[in-house]
Amino acid sequence: MGLEKEKLDTSIIMDEDEFNRSIEPILSKKGTVYSAAPDRDPNDINSHLKVGFEDVIAEPISAHSFDRVWIGSHAVFELVKFVFYRLLTTLLAVPMAFILGLVFGVLSCIHIWLVMPVIQSFLMLLPSVQIVWRSLTDMFIAPLFHSMGKSLSSIHVETTEN
Repeated sequence: MGLEKEKLDTSIIMDEDEFNRSIEPILSKKGTVYSAAPDRDPNDINSHLKVGFEDVIAEPISAHSFDRVWIGSHAVFELVKFVFYRLLTTLLAVPMAFILGLVFGVLSCIHIWLVMPVIQSFLMLLPSVQIVWRSLTDMFIAPLFHSMGKSLSSIHVETTEN
């Protein structure tokens, strides 16, 4: 009569339809599910433009206006900022997108087809130019500065007070 160890495996067997019905949301299917607005600035390029009312108009503790004036001015600020941004983007977004697309297209074409081939050509020629430049400096500039250094090294300057 030794100690017997018995392992019990427990499992629940559910068919696929019953499993899918059990994880349905409790709310009715007629309810609207709102998704988060897409991030139009994922690289946070314009983080400096996240300006709120409190960033522009701030009343210190020692000077407060009436609460209704503060709330009203806050509402007017946000409304005017919203309306004018929408109005200006409605008027300027498409023309500016056209102009900027044109500018960046031209810059990309110039960079790809002109600038980079010239840079790559210079990089290919650079070892040859480096050899010629080193030869020229060894023949002309190094002896000149060497002789100037020898002649100027013999000069001694002493200062005396009168």
